[in-house]
Amino acid sequence: MYAHERSLVEKYADKAFAIVGVNSDRDRDKLKERMEEEEITWRSFFDGGGTGGPIASAWNVSGWPTIYVLDAEGRIRFKDVRGEEMDAAIEELMGEL
Repeated sequence: MYAHERSLVEKYADKAFAIVGVNSDRDRDKLKERMEEEEITWRSFFDGGGTGGPIASAWNVSGWPTIYVLDAEGRIRFKDVRGEEMDAAIEELMGEL
């Protein structure tokens, strides 16, 4: 999964595009190690060490991973898209800029 996100970061490096992660891992130090191992370069927030953290609760996340694709105005336009479906969603939104 992370390889796909890395390719998107590279592809849209010169565009108005960002990936933001929210993590529910219980051990923050292990999370940092894992992020380094997986070469995660995008911003990722620690959500308090559980699935009931404040970010997950506010966004009504009930399972992991949950993917939201937001437009330039910050509106959720797609939810739980992956692979080619995610690529198409991002291309659509990039076409609107």
